[in-house]
Amino acid sequence: MREWIYGRNPVYEVLRAGRRQIFRLLIAQGTQIKGRLGDILELSKGMNTQVEHVPRKNLDGIHLQNQGVVLEVNAYPYASLPEMFNLAERRGEPPLILILDTLQDPQNLGTLLRTGEVVGVHGVLLPYRRTATVTPAVVNASSGASEHLLVTQINLAQAINTIKEKGVWVIGLESGSESQPLEGVRLAGSLALVVGGEGEGMRALVRKSCDQIIRLPMRGRIDSLNAAVAGSIALYLAWEARGYT
Repeated sequence: MREWIYGRNPVYEVLRAGRRQIFRLLIAQGTQIKGRLGDILELSKGMNTQVEHVPRKNLDGIHLQNQGVVLEVNAYPYASLPEMFNLAERRGEPPLILILDTLQDPQNLGTLLRTGEVVGVHGVLLPYRRTATVTPAVVNASSGASEHLLVTQINLAQAINTIKEKGVWVIGLESGSESQPLEGVRLAGSLALVVGGEGEGMRALVRKSCDQIIRLPMRGRIDSLNAAVAGSIALYLAWEARGYT
């Protein structure tokens, strides 16, 4: 299966990560070759990529937010849960896993993948159904961060049990009367953070599988945060608890 990656940063990161098979690089005729586009062409030379300069309308037909460049590649290379633990071991770090339960908005998924990559998560778990997956729209929303992450689709309840057997503390993030305040919650060490979907939050079985359910403190009049914002804040708090290492 082939797909088109669009936008300068996403295309650059796909090439830089080197995890996908590259078929064609299309550049809009008349586009100035400088900045990030120059970096893209430099990378493509070392990969013997087929480069074509085509009318802008050809790229607009693929996606209007193309920024003058699109890249034809194979489908996103999903990983496995063992690969995530292997990565943590190679880095000499306690595992930090992000679990996203039925997150359906591509923008939210892309935002959380971008944050996850920045704070150094070892992997991201998605369910098999009722979820956004790593499509070109998500690659774009993550600004290409998805290409440097290990992402898997898996039965979340079973995966959480496996994670817990390896000594990882599983914390669900949800605003509700049963959620515990963040103060005193252990965020350092081996940790899996579960973020629920935009509307219904975590599914019952996933929630039940968590060791602890926490909520972020709020002092304003709005009583909830967007899933991507809340998840990003929690990831940074976990990174802070690790001493930003």
